[in-house]
Amino acid sequence: MELEKITDYDLGKPKRWYRDACGTALAMDLVGERWSLLIIRELLLGPRRFGEVRAALPGISANVLTQRLEGLEKAGMLRRKLLADHPGVQVYELTRWGYAAEEPIFALSRWVAGSPLHDVTLPLSNTAFMLSLRTMMDRGRAAALEGMGLSFRVGGEPFRAVIADAMLSVRRDDAAGAEILFEGDTDGFKPVFYGPEPLAVTVPAGLVRVTGDIDRAQAFVDCFRLPAFIND
Repeated sequence: MELEKITDYDLGKPKRWYRDACGTALAMDLVGERWSLLIIRELLLGPRRFGEVRAALPGISANVLTQRLEGLEKAGMLRRKLLADHPGVQVYELTRWGYAAEEPIFALSRWVAGSPLHDVTLPLSNTAFMLSLRTMMDRGRAAALEGMGLSFRVGGEPFRAVIADAMLSVRRDDAAGAEILFEGDTDGFKPVFYGPEPLAVTVPAGLVRVTGDIDRAQAFVDCFRLPAFIND
């Protein structure tokens, strides 16, 4: 008995498909083109305007970004909508299925972080940095900080984070009254959270500004480290 053929690939432009029943192959068909996964990454913390996505991905042209957004929309991963409080302003947001790509993206990030080819000196968007905290946090260490509320200003962009069930939830929000506030840019934050020096060194050096209990802030920073490369 033959299975019914139900696939109909039409994402608005000619493309070579793997034509393979494996889910990995189909995932590559849908998001394997350059920039596609990074566009999804930039939308994981909520809707963004076209210009905001492009600014976060400085190597992408307006034409290519338009093509990728159209393809992801036709694939059912994102949609366009108008902001209710800003008439005429269009944003792109992930669908429920699009948001489900979060875990595969995080898993890929954790896996590749241990590669000797991982160059942490390369540029990183504000969203990518905040998602890296969610991805790389040591849950064992974070358990002792349950309920901690944190604010971040990354390149002037506000974020809020909370530790719950030894996991870090992150959203865009100017959270007043958080226990700890970190301020800086991604170039400064990377060595603070993924380098060897404590806040007692990195704060006076001007890499980051911290408001709140410095010991509690250090305990949070200690929850992050990059894995060593293992190739048995």
